[in-house]
Amino acid sequence: MRTTSYIWRVHPAIVLVSIQTHAEFSVASMDDFCSFVRLSSQAVMKRLGERACRVLMTGPPGTGKSTLAAKLGKALAAHRLMVRCIGADPGTPAFGIPGAVALGEWRDGGWHVLTMEPLCSLDAARFRLPLVGAVRRLVTQQQEGALLVDAPGVVRGAAGAELLTGLCETIEAELVIVLVRDMDKPPLAQELAALNAEVWLVEAALEACRPSQRQRERARTMQWVAYLQEGEPVEVDLEKVRRLGNPPPLDVPGAWQGRQVALGDRSQWLAFGEVLGLKGTVLTVRAPRLAGKVCRLAVRDAQRNAKGFLVTAPPFGRQALYFVPPRDIAPADSVHGPGPVLQIGPVTATLVNGVFGDPLLHLRLRQRRRSLLFDLGEAGRLPARMVHQVSDVFISHAHADHIGGFMWFMRSRLGDFAPCRLFGPPGLADHIEGMVRGIQWDRIGDAGPRFEAAELHGDRLTRYRIQAGRRGMEPLQEQAAEGGVLLCDAEFKVRAAVLDHGTPVLAFAFEPNMQINVRKDWLKALGLTPGPWLTELKRRFAAGESAGTIVLPDGSQPSVGALAEALLITAPGKKIAYATDLADTPANRARLAMLSRDAYTFFCEAPFLAEDGEQAVRTGHLTTRDCGEIAVAANVLHLVPFHFSRRYKDTPERVYA
Repeated sequence: MRTTSYIWRVHPAIVLVSIQTHAEFSVASMDDFCSFVRLSSQAVMKRLGERACRVLMTGPPGTGKSTLAAKLGKALAAHRLMVRCIGADPGTPAFGIPGAVALGEWRDGGWHVLTMEPLCSLDAARFRLPLVGAVRRLVTQQQEGALLVDAPGVVRGAAGAELLTGLCETIEAELVIVLVRDMDKPPLAQELAALNAEVWLVEAALEACRPSQRQRERARTMQWVAYLQEGEPVEVDLEKVRRLGNPPPLDVPGAWQGRQVALGDRSQWLAFGEVLGLKGTVLTVRAPRLAGKVCRLAVRDAQRNAKGFLVTAPPFGRQALYFVPPRDIAPADSVHGPGPVLQIGPVTATLVNGVFGDPLLHLRLRQRRRSLLFDLGEAGRLPARMVHQVSDVFISHAHADHIGGFMWFMRSRLGDFAPCRLFGPPGLADHIEGMVRGIQWDRIGDAGPRFEAAELHGDRLTRYRIQAGRRGMEPLQEQAAEGGVLLCDAEFKVRAAVLDHGTPVLAFAFEPNMQINVRKDWLKALGLTPGPWLTELKRRFAAGESAGTIVLPDGSQPSVGALAEALLITAPGKKIAYATDLADTPANRARLAMLSRDAYTFFCEAPFLAEDGEQAVRTGHLTTRDCGEIAVAANVLHLVPFHFSRRYKDTPERVYA
C-alpha cells in the first residue's frame, strides 16, 4: 500500500484529498483549470517551507502542460520564491530552441534561458535515453527553490513508460502532475501507481488543444530562425573533432545539408548551428559567434527540409518508391508489370512502361512545365499534353524497343511547337530522318514537327535539323561535348558515356546543379508576396549571378545575392543515372561506374537472372547480379532495376530477390 494524492472538486471550493490505493484510480473530474493553478501553487509553496520541491508535469500532447508550468512559475515567483523549469520537449519547446533541453528561470513574466543541453533531434520517443541524460545534467545546476519539468507528450508504449519513470527518478520528483482528458483512463496508470511520488490527476482545460503539424513546424522553425539570426559561417574539420549522436556518413554530403548540430569545447556546449555544406571532411556551419575552440560536435536527425521547415530527417538512404503512376499517365498493365515512380528532389521520375515494357523513363521537372525522356519505346501511355512539354529526348540506341515510340511522339507534336532536341549515338539522325520521310506530309505546310538531332562522336556533337514536310537533313554547327556533356542547362547537365551492346549505346546521367527552395517563413516575415520574381531569383542565383538586382512587388530592388541569402535554401542536386542494353564487360563496368558515381538513384537494366547468364552473354545484356555489383561499385544510393525479360513476368519477385 502507498499513498497517492488526487484533486477532488468539492463545492464550493477545491480541496486536496489523500487516499490509499494500488493502481486503481477513482477520481472526480475537475473543470476549473485556473482554480487548480492557484491550489497547486499554494500546495507546492506550503511544502517549500520545509524543502525545495521538484515537480514533473506530464500528459498527452495538447493538454496544457507548458501553460500550466508558466502559470505555476508566475504564482511561485509572486511569493518571491526562486522557480526554474526544464523544458524537456525538444519538438515543441515553450522556451529555448527546438532540438534542445533548456533550463529556464522565471523572470519578468517569462522563462529566461540559463543554459541548454543539445539533443539535435525533435523525436523524444526515439532518443529518450539521451533526453533523460540531458535532464540529469541540468538538474545538477538546481540547488534551491522549486524545479518544474515540462515533459514531452510521449505517454504510450515502452517509450512513454521509460520516459515517465526515467524522468521521475532523474529529478527525484516529489510530485507528478498528470494532465488528462479522461479522468477515468489516465495514461500509463500502472507506472503512475508505482512511482515513489505523489500523483495529481488533473483534467485538461476545455480550450487546451494540440496545434496542427504545420503549426508546430512553423512555430519551431521561427524559434530556430530567431536563434540563428546573428549567425555566421564557421568551418569545422570533422577529422579533428569528436562526432557524437548519430552523424550521417561523410561520403553522403547531401545528408548533412541543413542538419542541426551542437558545437562544444572540452567542458561545455558553445552554440547550436545549421549545416550549410560538407566538402571532404570540412563542415561549414551557420552558428552564433563561438567563445572557444570546437572539440566536439553533436548531430542527430533534426534537419531543415526543402521547404525550410525544421523537421525530423528521413534516414539518408530512404527513398519512397511508388508503383502508382501520376494521374495523367496511363497505368502499366499486367504485361508490362509495375511502373516505379519516384520523387527525386524537384523531379518526378516514372518508368512509363513498367519494368517489363519498352524502356521509357519520363523525368518531369516540377514547376517548370518541362519534361525529359530517356529512351522512346512505346509512348502511348503519355498524354499529348505532356508530350508538348518535352524539350529533350535522350535515346540510348535505335533498336525498336528503344525508339519505336517515335512515330506516336512525332504525331503528338503536330502544330506550332519549339523544336524538340534528340540526343543519341552515331546514326541517330539517319534513323529519325528515315521515319519522318516515311510519312506523307502533304497537308501540314510549315506546321510539321521539328527536331534537332545530335549525335555523340567522341567529344563532339554532330547536329542536324529535321522537319516533317521538308526533304533531307539540314546540318547545324557542331558543338563541344567535353566530358560527355550533351546538354548544359542553367539548372542541370545531362552527361553520356558510350557503352557496348554489339553496337554503340549511350548511358546517361541527369546532374542537377543544386536544389533551390524558398523559405516561406522568411518570405512571410519580410512581408513579401510570392510572384514571378521568385522564379527569376532562383534562375539567376543558379546561374551564379549575385550583383544584379531583383524588382520586388513593392518597387524595391535588392541585389540577387542579398535576397538569395535571406530567402533561399539550397541542397546538393540529386543525380539520376540511366543505363540499359549493355554487355557485361570490364570496359562497360568501368565507364558506367564512373558515369553513375554517387548517384542518388540509378535506373539499370537487369533482364536476366544470374542462373540465365548464358542468355545474357549471348544477347549482350546484364544479369541481376551484374546490375547489383555495378551499383555497389558506383556507390549509388538507390537502385531501380528494370527492363526485365518477360520470361519472368509471372514471378517478378525472383528478379528482385
